[in-house]
Amino acid sequence: MKLTKKSHACVRLEKDGRTLAIDPGAFSEEDAAVGADAILVTHEHPDHFSEDRLRAALDANPAAELWTLRSVAEQIAPAFPGRVHTVGEGDAFTAAGFDVQVHGQLHAVIHPDIPRITNVGYLVDGSVFHPGDALTLPGVPVDTLLLPVMAPWSKISEVIDYVRELAPRLAIDVHDALLADLAHPVYDRMLTPARVGAEHTRLVPGEAVTL
Repeated sequence: MKLTKKSHACVRLEKDGRTLAIDPGAFSEEDAAVGADAILVTHEHPDHFSEDRLRAALDANPAAELWTLRSVAEQIAPAFPGRVHTVGEGDAFTAAGFDVQVHGQLHAVIHPDIPRITNVGYLVDGSVFHPGDALTLPGVPVDTLLLPVMAPWSKISEVIDYVRELAPRLAIDVHDALLADLAHPVYDRMLTPARVGAEHTRLVPGEAVTL
């Protein structure tokens, strides 16, 4: 499987000539999902869900389909009948040849005054886990964690403990658009293998790795 990092929370996975895009939001490239055969969206916040980017991808490929939670599906399903699928925790499906399991229910707490919304994470091919905006523990082994490294709802101690508890082989930073260049080496020093118990890497947008 080839993983390509896009800006912020978006990644593209390629296998057997087919492509799966996750969370092509407003902080990601305008064409982040264009050309994908399937798209997954974790929740409705605009840095993860951009109606314009989804429409561009679904228009570009009439066979492309979208899997997401109800709050997102309701906004885009009328324009693409039969191509938008609503999912929730415990669901499992196949999208563009990728086996996907759904884990999680709620967005992380931003502040007690701010109501929590639904958020789901996706475990792809039993290997790669994208939790969206939550520190979800799927309850099964994870090889590669797409780690939300910086967010208004998190602090670095929680990020470190999350990697330790999930115990992936590899953690790759996502949710990083708000992290200044000056902060990258600071976070890298906090997330060393000796501290988190897993290999950690940061990819620039457009960079790819083979998993």
